[in-house]
Amino acid sequence: MTAMTSSARPLLNRRLAEFGTTIFAEMSALALSTGSINLGQGFPDTDGPEEVREAAVRALRDGRGNQYPPGPGVPELRGGVAAHQQRRYGLEFDPDTEVLVTAGATEAIAASLLALLEPGDEVIALEPYYDSYAACIAMAGGRRVPVTLRPHEGAFRLDLDELRDAVTDRTRLLLVNTPHNPTGTVLTREELAAIAALAVERDLLVITDEVYEHLVFDGAEHVPLATFPGMRERTVTIGSAGKTFSFTGWKVGWVTAAPGLVTAVRSAKQFLTYVASGPFQYAAAEALALPDTYFTAFREDMQAKRDLLAAGLREAGFTVYDTAGTYFITTDIRPLGETDGFAFCRALPERAGVVAIPNAVFYDHREAGAPFVRFAFCKRTSVLDEAVRRLKSLAG
Repeated sequence: MTAMTSSARPLLNRRLAEFGTTIFAEMSALALSTGSINLGQGFPDTDGPEEVREAAVRALRDGRGNQYPPGPGVPELRGGVAAHQQRRYGLEFDPDTEVLVTAGATEAIAASLLALLEPGDEVIALEPYYDSYAACIAMAGGRRVPVTLRPHEGAFRLDLDELRDAVTDRTRLLLVNTPHNPTGTVLTREELAAIAALAVERDLLVITDEVYEHLVFDGAEHVPLATFPGMRERTVTIGSAGKTFSFTGWKVGWVTAAPGLVTAVRSAKQFLTYVASGPFQYAAAEALALPDTYFTAFREDMQAKRDLLAAGLREAGFTVYDTAGTYFITTDIRPLGETDGFAFCRALPERAGVVAIPNAVFYDHREAGAPFVRFAFCKRTSVLDEAVRRLKSLAG
């Protein structure tokens, strides 16, 4: 006898009812169906370093990682992450107790929130925010409290007073992202010091998403929040090989934190993927040991691509906000006579043969993000040149 489902009760639980198909899936499908250039989703259109790819092939052939890797991650990668944090930032982590490998940064975020939140806990996040933040907070039963970055002098900036006012007795943790997706903002040392002081004063945990740590431009610096006084023991820092080495499909991320926090996150993570990306973990370990010249060249290449696309967007009539880091440029469509980012992005493939993402999807109050549209510049120069050529048609 076939089981029947009651029509009175929705199949999707109410915590996730607001989340449908992601805008990335919708816009990527639109790019395919129209033959448009996809500047929406943030993935490179070329592979990363050949020696890193060959390291993955070597691991496969040598039988390393073809079966389940250790739950915390292979020792080579945990050691590589710890060495990277010490070499770059002077942060010392025990690879055996303070590093956890995850299936990309998205799983690290999910596991951290599932582990550290009780139902009803408030999470302050910098809005606009990566869409998985909202979904993961909801899955953990938490309540998200946005603190909005707003345009100021050509870039999006954090209002520290608004951040302080958002903290209540129900606030459990701060979810910080710098360099910031989608706005391209890099929080300054002074801003981070204020966040750290607030976290210590109110005894808050902090999850800090630093996956774009190596993509900072124009002399901006990335300063890990864990380096500030009182933060080493209360901060979960999330990193990723995908964004730094242009192998996003490998899904290799990691968490660094004090032992108690890592143990908590691992308790949740083991019931998500358990383990993942075995052979790619060995390759990511070798990637982290690349010389500084790689990271410098990578950053300079991305900065040149940013400049190319930004100039083209300005010529096409957009207001372009400064991008100090990440893969992304945020624009304002109002100079083009437009106010609805969703409608604009859905029409753009037919109008200009280019796909972008409406920033409103990253806001709780979508009207606040309505006129903003995000473009990704992590593409080949020839692709960006063609995209700029197409977008010029908007200037009419």
